[in-house]
Amino acid sequence: MQRSLVLTSLVAGLFLGQAAHADAFLDQARAVVAKATAPAKTWDGPTSGPTLRHGVSVIYIASDMKNGGVLGVEQGLAEAAKVAGWKLDVLDGGGSVKDQLAALNQAIAKKPAGIIIGGWNPNVARIALKKAASQGIVLIGWHAVPKPGPVPEYGISYNVTSDSNQVARTAAMFAVAKSNGKAKVLIFTDSLYQIAMDKANAMKAIIEKCRDCKVLEMIDTPLADTSNRMPQMTFSLLQKYHDDYQYSLAINDLYFDFMSASLQTAGKAKGGTPYNISAGDGSVTAYQRIRNGDHQLATVPEPLHLHGWQLLDEMNRALSKAAPSGYVTAPHLVTHDNVAFDGGSSNVYDPQNNYQGHYKAIWGVK
Repeated sequence: MQRSLVLTSLVAGLFLGQAAHADAFLDQARAVVAKATAPAKTWDGPTSGPTLRHGVSVIYIASDMKNGGVLGVEQGLAEAAKVAGWKLDVLDGGGSVKDQLAALNQAIAKKPAGIIIGGWNPNVARIALKKAASQGIVLIGWHAVPKPGPVPEYGISYNVTSDSNQVARTAAMFAVAKSNGKAKVLIFTDSLYQIAMDKANAMKAIIEKCRDCKVLEMIDTPLADTSNRMPQMTFSLLQKYHDDYQYSLAINDLYFDFMSASLQTAGKAKGGTPYNISAGDGSVTAYQRIRNGDHQLATVPEPLHLHGWQLLDEMNRALSKAAPSGYVTAPHLVTHDNVAFDGGSSNVYDPQNNYQGHYKAIWGVK
């Protein structure tokens, strides 16, 4: 009898310990969400740097201009280049390694002062990048690798990006908080991009830390082919998982651009499951879906226009032989409740922290 009581007490203690851990993790998720959904009104970037160099020509090589994040960065960069009086050319990599390499070789032939790698993997272009660096062309990246900072192995002076692990963590924590710690999740990624795999694995790790959550499947499907693949894949996943398909976590909003029609045809009401959450980049269509409750619950957008301005600033620093700013923007979670913050009525995350004015002050322009 005494042994039975001891075993019962041990089991009860273990259960209580697991429950306390689950509650603590849920509280942690809610705290992350609360911080990430607050408006970003205070400038936390650089306040000093070299004055602006004049007559600079740069080329932005986009991974794929159909990607809302890549496009948004180009728009911010174009705004900054106009203010700076720089010449900006844009080449579209079209979502394929072949076209990205061709664009890079074309850019090198034009002999610009700098080349910006817009969202594609520099590992596929080591030889061409080495050639560019040998010719004195400054290389700056946006989402070239998962982490912000210099990337010396590719000759990249600075890679502008949010911390992809923090972005992914924020998206996954929202699923944990929204589900009260019971989310069943599908994760969409694209193995062509290392940053996409890192985001997907970070989201998977968060869901697996949640005691009563579950990763149903990790789905590797190309971003460049979402328009063809996602409509039928959505039907297939609904048939495979039925009511267990509660949450989608994706590394990019583009996956959700081509799900809504299929979900509606399958009888899935707006505002209901599956709840779609993206770990970037905060596209115009994603904002529209979140505003309208149209099968997207949230996104963790990056401040794309701000990143465009930062790219020009980092390029100017590198051309001036100055150290990078080291600036890394914090993750921000957009939901239906706060979609009007930091962008007003526009469909883009644009922090109201006067980043344009701060960069102009650094560069010495009006």
